[in-house]
Amino acid sequence: MILIIGAGLGGLVTAIALARAGLAASVFEAAAELKETGAGLTLGRGAQHVLRDLRCQADVAARACPAGTLPFLHWRSARLLMGAPDPGDGTPDDGRADIVRHIYRADLQAVLLDHAARLGVAILTGRRLVGLAQDDGGVTARFADGSTARGRVLVGADGVRSAVRGLLHPGDAPRFTGHVAYRFLVPRAAAAPFMGQGRSAIFIGPRRTFNRYTMQGGAVVNCAGLAETGEAVPEGWSLPAGQDEVAAAFPGWHGDVTGLIGQARAIIKWGLYDRAPLARWSAGRVTLLGDAAHAMLPFLGMGAAMAIEDGWALARCLALEPNVDAALARYEAARRARCETMQAMSRRQGELTQAMDPDALEPAAVPMANQALMGFDPVAAGV
Repeated sequence: MILIIGAGLGGLVTAIALARAGLAASVFEAAAELKETGAGLTLGRGAQHVLRDLRCQADVAARACPAGTLPFLHWRSARLLMGAPDPGDGTPDDGRADIVRHIYRADLQAVLLDHAARLGVAILTGRRLVGLAQDDGGVTARFADGSTARGRVLVGADGVRSAVRGLLHPGDAPRFTGHVAYRFLVPRAAAAPFMGQGRSAIFIGPRRTFNRYTMQGGAVVNCAGLAETGEAVPEGWSLPAGQDEVAAAFPGWHGDVTGLIGQARAIIKWGLYDRAPLARWSAGRVTLLGDAAHAMLPFLGMGAAMAIEDGWALARCLALEPNVDAALARYEAARRARCETMQAMSRRQGELTQAMDPDALEPAAVPMANQALMGFDPVAAGV
């Protein structure tokens, strides 16, 4: 039995991949119930190769919007700086094309939960990890409700504020990056007057980025305004923000940006945190993946994709290597360089796109233009 802490995207993919390989896994989630949380996310090409291998891609694509070459636009004039306009209407496709897609996080989680259930994966809610103990035979997890679980390996897939990482590395707290994200959704009808630049667009300007794209068949526009701030802002999905605060963060921006902000109702204010790289992700029979191992800024939109790739790779290593030490060493060897590069490049992407002078942007220098980085196929590369 493999114990997976966290029923987010990385944890669910790990469980599905293990089940496909014939290995038993149970998922333990701290929340009392799996609610619809989050907003939109970019589904990178590597993650979709994993979903194809796990036979989930068709169901994912049916809820996703195909993306074109993501256009970067000038914050004031909407002049095209990089990429190409996205003329799509948000209609889902069959998922076969090797392209980026956008999806509502709750929709992706629902598909993964369905596939996990079909494979008989147990998902237990209300299990907040408070302790763990290892010996030569396995790992025992202890939860706040007094229950315990025993497994051959324990996987920390529990996000940037990982309880597993905290137990392995006491005092290693997430770092506030000085950025805040304002996230909100706008129905298509209300957003229509402000979508003249195409289905998706990333407006870049001085210390600010505003990203917007359609989800759910084009019915909803996901908006995310990222801004540098001197205010310490908590991480999470529960801190509300007012429309006036968001508008004040983007003064003088293009009318499509200010127009969408004017249509915002329920706005979530989310502090952006990352983690210092670890010397090792694993300790004995315990390992980390996704944000628990390598939380990164969202400027490349690859955080979710990295967790999905990690989960597939870890499951493959556990299936191929009966020795736990060898399996976890193989997992880190397969994933560490890519994830640390992506972590660094996400930070670099933000530095370039939030420069004081977007007119000086050099497209060839932008990490998002790096096809070897963004188009990597983890399934073909193997572990």
